[in-house]
This record gives sequence, C-alpha cells and structure tokens, in this order.
Amino acid sequence: MSDEFGNCGIAGNATVDNPADLAMEYKIVEIFHSIQGEGAKCGIPHVFVRFGKCNLQCEWCDTDFETFTTMTAIDILAEVLKFDCKRIIFTGGEPMLNDLWPLHRLLKARGYELSCESNGTIEIPEGLLDWITISPKDQEYPNVSIRQRTGDELKCVYVGQELSMYNELKEGFEHLFLQPCYIHSEDVAWNGKNFALTETVVKNNPQWRLSLQTHKWMGID
Repeated sequence: MSDEFGNCGIAGNATVDNPADLAMEYKIVEIFHSIQGEGAKCGIPHVFVRFGKCNLQCEWCDTDFETFTTMTAIDILAEVLKFDCKRIIFTGGEPMLNDLWPLHRLLKARGYELSCESNGTIEIPEGLLDWITISPKDQEYPNVSIRQRTGDELKCVYVGQELSMYNELKEGFEHLFLQPCYIHSEDVAWNGKNFALTETVVKNNPQWRLSLQTHKWMGID
C-alpha cells in the first residue's frame, strides 16, 4: 500500500514513489529467486521476473507465456522484496513488450541492479537497464529485424545456422555466447548430438563461448 504522499509502505523507508508507477499493471508468469544458469552471469543469484506474452513463437521455448497473472507494480515489488537479493532479471516471454520505466524507478530507488533477456526485436531505451542480454531468433525468423544492436551479451541458440549471420551484430556486444538448442520433445540422442555439434562450432570459432543451461541439469528454475 502507499500513503497520500506516494510512499510505498512495503519499502520500510522514506522512498517516495509515484502513485502512477505503483499502479502500473503487468502480465506476470512468475517471480522467483534462483541462480542464473547460463551466459556471462552463470552461477550468480538473481530474482527473475518473467513476463507473459511474446512477439515470437520459438518451438524450443520452455515458457508458457500465455498463462499469466496481471499484477500491479506494487505487487511485483512486494514479491521481489521477499528475497535477499539485489539483482533482477526481466525475462519472458518478451519483457520489452512492456513499459518497464515504472519498475525501473521503483527498483533503482531501492538499490537494485536491473538486467533483461530480450529477443532484440524491440529497441531498449537508453539508461533503462544495467545489463542487456540479447538472444536473437533470426535463425528461425529471417524476416524479423533485430532492432537492439548493442548490449553486454549476445547469446545465440544454435540450431545449425552459419555464425556469419552475426558478423555485423556481434560488434555491438562484449560477450558472445553460443547455446545448444534443447528441445524437450526430442530424445536424449538428438539433444546430445546438438550439444556436441555446438561444442565443435565453438572450438572452431574462438570469439564465441559455449553457454549451457546448467539450471536444467540441476533441476531448478
């Protein structure tokens, strides 16, 4: 709850919040505290805020982004504050379908570090986030433009595409990752073959690093 001065009562301090920010609504699949299992921040605890809806429909996606709950920003803040962790990852679905500035203001005022994982089809406003991971899906959607062409981390799901398709895009990122596609409906042999192929491609392209979804091996979210 917030008082007449816009102070968020759940914050426990004198932070002044904009009531319109607190009332902003978002489609949320889940909010949970876990270990980042892939990419440059693998092994680091984060609070994941997973948004509903996506503008793409990748067959390997492991998120039911059509099943969600509408939550206000103050409700999201209440959930996030339950965890002793100051690192947030906005993920999805596609988080950039949302106006994230209200959450930015509420969370940055409380000292949070904000990251996102996006497919890059929507340009990300300057200053919104501390860490940007772009996972382009143009290997599946060649006619979809990648509009966010800079960031901290480029993480590409490998399904056999030529890495030359990223020659221009990769110049805007510090960290380059290739991640084997894991499809739940395929058997162990199929996924194992794709893992081995991805490793071979990385060995032959030393600019890139191998990213593995270690959280899935551990059986956690």
